[in-house]
Amino acid sequence: MKTTDFARYLTSFLGSYLPTLRNVSSNTVSSYSDTFRLFLQYYQSTASNRIERLTMKQFNTELISGFLDWLEKERNCSVSTRNQRLACIHAFVRYVETELPENLFELQKIMAIPSKKCTHENMTYLSVEAMSVLLNEPDISIKRGRRDLMLLTLLYDSGARVQELINLSVKDVRTSAPATITLLGKGRKIRSIPLMSRTNKMLVQYLKEQQFWEIPEKLDSPLFFNSRNERLTRAGITYIIQKYVDKAKNNTDIIFPEKVTPHVFRHTKAMHLLQSNINLIYIRDFLGHVSITTTEIYARADSETKRKALEAAYVNAEAPIQPDWNDDKNLMVWLKNICK
Repeated sequence: MKTTDFARYLTSFLGSYLPTLRNVSSNTVSSYSDTFRLFLQYYQSTASNRIERLTMKQFNTELISGFLDWLEKERNCSVSTRNQRLACIHAFVRYVETELPENLFELQKIMAIPSKKCTHENMTYLSVEAMSVLLNEPDISIKRGRRDLMLLTLLYDSGARVQELINLSVKDVRTSAPATITLLGKGRKIRSIPLMSRTNKMLVQYLKEQQFWEIPEKLDSPLFFNSRNERLTRAGITYIIQKYVDKAKNNTDIIFPEKVTPHVFRHTKAMHLLQSNINLIYIRDFLGHVSITTTEIYARADSETKRKALEAAYVNAEAPIQPDWNDDKNLMVWLKNICK
């Protein structure tokens, strides 16, 4: 079977360039793969094109623009998702443009396709009261409930991204003083997160119950796993969270967001730290942000802190009391004379 140059370049980009030369994580490779899976799905749906016949000469501005419109109109993707898919395509174009100087003009036209401006929704996070109610929902009289409580507590207490929690193994946990967990974050950056004493006590009990310490081979086991002893997935953790959020909504009058994702726990922890007057620098390091600019979004989103600051700076300016014109006898005489 005759192969095309597009197939060759895409295979090299996903299979060699990204994981080997760029040393990106498997999650990043999966994100790029998803983009091109959708792109090939779109290409095949247009005039019944055959994927195996796609060439770099056909990989042009019109095709990419049509793909982006298809994402928004047919798949109902958000503008931010559309921009993320475009960024993946731009990365692929930067990879092939040095290999195809004869296609440079068309490739530069693809690079010139701009990202769309999108509105940024308000950050979603839980109040201290809502988080407290939520953590009281798991039934700790059963093993599954104790696992769920440990998962929710650690997700909040560590401010971890959901993938960081998924990647946690038993060997990444240190329960002796100082108690910490080691997280592998974006860009393969490793950071140690201190654990609160109560969380550490729960974690010790959880590890004993799962018998992780009795067999050395279990040190590489996932800290949280499903019924098949496999690492929990994003969908699995999201399901667990939403299950207890739905229960909490029925058991309390406290207002919860319509949808509480794993990342809402990370936002919640950051906001609670900020409201406790923790310095943004410490919050940046705790969350594993590269730049303080990223962490500043929490300061901009914290309406309660803003309200307190405005109240502290408020000057109670009292307007001078204006006299009642009915008490001015000269004015009353003058007005009566006018009426005569």
